[in-house]
Amino acid sequence: MNRMMLKYGCNPNQVPASVFMAEGELPIKVLNGKPGYINLLDALNAYQLVKELKEATGHPAATSFKHVSPAGAAIGLPLDETLKRIYFVENKELSPLACAYARARGADRMSSYGDFIALSDVCDRETAAIILPEVSDGIVAPGYTEEALAILKRKRKGNYTVIKIDEDYEPREIERKDVYGITFEQKRNDYRVDENIFNNIVTQNTNLSESARLNLMISLITLKYTQSNSVCYVYDGQAIGIGAGQQSRIHCTRLAGSKADTWFLRQHEKTLNLKFKKGVGRADRDNTIDVYLSEYWEDLLMTDVWKDFFEEKPEPLTDKEKREYLSKISGVSLGSDAFFPFGDNIERAAKSGVSFVVQPGGSIRDDNVIEACDRYGIVMAFTGMRLFHH
Repeated sequence: MNRMMLKYGCNPNQVPASVFMAEGELPIKVLNGKPGYINLLDALNAYQLVKELKEATGHPAATSFKHVSPAGAAIGLPLDETLKRIYFVENKELSPLACAYARARGADRMSSYGDFIALSDVCDRETAAIILPEVSDGIVAPGYTEEALAILKRKRKGNYTVIKIDEDYEPREIERKDVYGITFEQKRNDYRVDENIFNNIVTQNTNLSESARLNLMISLITLKYTQSNSVCYVYDGQAIGIGAGQQSRIHCTRLAGSKADTWFLRQHEKTLNLKFKKGVGRADRDNTIDVYLSEYWEDLLMTDVWKDFFEEKPEPLTDKEKREYLSKISGVSLGSDAFFPFGDNIERAAKSGVSFVVQPGGSIRDDNVIEACDRYGIVMAFTGMRLFHH
């Protein structure tokens, strides 16, 4: 098959809609459900991300995609007991691939609501089982075990979109798209992220651990498929904060940094010990925790709304407690898809425990950015390669 008709395009008024190959067969096969236009944009971008993560790191990889940018991306490192709790996978069997998706989904659970999933490897029973209770639109993977497919077909009243992609498919070198009736053409971005990105360390501190190298590669591969401008904070093999599609780089850094802070604060003892009422669903739990950790929590406490979610009135996590907790965080890696134009990005990154940075370099203020890194003892490498994605 070289053409697939779709219900509509980005919006219901955009008909007809389809995907097709000018030459050859489509490299995707729908095993269940009916994907939409945006589903396929997410699926094809997301699969490229996890395929490259697997190739670069050697670990199975997963991503949680929403509106053509990742909400989370990760490799399949084991989960400690705290992460199992905040990812709702306690007492679950966890294969490396299942760990990868639990991490990808758990990076930003609010943004991942209704995600499109991509897996680097054949979906196994363990991974399908943790996907089952999550609100998700669909999945793409190079294959599915019989048990995994049966589990996934139970989602969304049997209408969950399941796509199998040919892992040996190689796209043409030149890619095209139409905008306002005008065709754009460019060579596809085949830049490979590997150990060579660390050849130009420009800071006084040059000590890059193996884990930092791994995390920095994850950040750049994630950014390669994130709508620009974008930055990505990574810790322990997973993205923990992604700032996508902002017009200003400092806004990217702040947005992603606040998401990284929330990820860490979800592991605070007070957050872990919140006593939710029975019957409060995962999505309501995620949303309520986000509010609990925000500046709006005091306003909510002045109403009776908290009684809808909690067995008892929660003890607030004060600003002082948050600052003290976050001040102990270190070892976070940060990637940027283009150069940092000012040192204020580093100042903000340092507040979220960033110890390692990778970026293209090339700003007329590189000296200012390097100086800011040196002030905090941060290691920074220049790649010389911009990774805009639109």
